[in-house]
Amino acid sequence: GGSFDPVHVGHVELGKYFCRLFNTNELRLIPAGNPWQKPLLKANPKQRIAMLECAFEPLGLSFTIDSQEIDRPGATYTIDTLRSIRHEVGPDVSLIFLMGADQLLRLDTWHNWRQLFDLTNIAVSARPGFSNSLALIPKAIADEVSRRFAAPEKIISTPAGLTYLATDLQINVSATEIRAALQNDQSPAALVPAPVLSYIKENNLYKN
Repeated sequence: GGSFDPVHVGHVELGKYFCRLFNTNELRLIPAGNPWQKPLLKANPKQRIAMLECAFEPLGLSFTIDSQEIDRPGATYTIDTLRSIRHEVGPDVSLIFLMGADQLLRLDTWHNWRQLFDLTNIAVSARPGFSNSLALIPKAIADEVSRRFAAPEKIISTPAGLTYLATDLQINVSATEIRAALQNDQSPAALVPAPVLSYIKENNLYKN
């Protein structure tokens, strides 16, 4: 899940890494509709979906784009999305929700965040300076996450309730910085997949 405003190399690397680690059957990309904790999005839903296609189609991964949060009226909550997916796939499939360390740091602000573990496993990518000791994370989150740590092999065979922290995947890419660069007519080529950057330029996105 994500705003994908725009899609950047951090999203791609996270998807590639965890697809390999967990030998996934499907990578499901879920662009946010109206994320209540973020300001208004700059690109519209159609454009963000197109950028996801540009970024992930060349990779050869089995992926789908799930538009349920875009289609859902009002504020979108991850807990509702995961309930929908769990209902769709049944109780026995291993679901793994991927997030960056920045999201883990504020997980306790998410709607019904403790119930997430009833529906999915959670895998987190670290970022530079992020410690495996979880010392930087609020205690309530650290306690909940650390007691659920498990090896990838265990997570693959468990429907929900476990966690994994990938300390060797350190992503530090900011969509805010990318948008600022584009507004200033700079080309953040190192931060945005080439097909996505071409799409942004062709559609004149992120200009004042």
